[in-house]
Amino acid sequence: MILHLVRHPRPRVEAGICYGQLDLVAENVEAAADALRPRLPPGLPVWSSPLQRCRHLAEALHPAPRLDARLAEMNFGAWEGRPWDAIPRQQIDDWASDVAHYAPPGGESPQALQDRALDFVASLSEPEAVLVTHAGVIRVLLAYWRNLPPERWSELVFDYGSLTTVDVPR
Repeated sequence: MILHLVRHPRPRVEAGICYGQLDLVAENVEAAADALRPRLPPGLPVWSSPLQRCRHLAEALHPAPRLDARLAEMNFGAWEGRPWDAIPRQQIDDWASDVAHYAPPGGESPQALQDRALDFVASLSEPEAVLVTHAGVIRVLLAYWRNLPPERWSELVFDYGSLTTVDVPR
């Protein structure tokens, strides 16, 4: 199965804010869509996170994208909407010491994010599709397919509006 993983355009949010599942609008959606269209095979099904920073791009790429909450960004719980430097240092240290399994208070762990993203991919019946989603989702999927240990997941970085195409074994 060939998946075209698209990260949403830059969201409108102050720098340094943990935004996870906050439903933020994106900047320059049409410009991002214009840049992506020639790089994507025509006629493919488009799936999207329901968060508007993804959904608006998906709507610019396809007349009827399908939404699935399993493509949403990681839920950062009590950290969402807070400046990263206002999050208690001990919580950040706890997360750093167990990257895959630590969940922020009221949130989910990267492992839980990976599990739901993989569940979504397993549910696809199409041989090729476009997924408009978030850096966290793309990161945990590629980490799984590349068999990267959790301490190396942060090496996977994706620009806003980027396209990553992968051939995934079924």
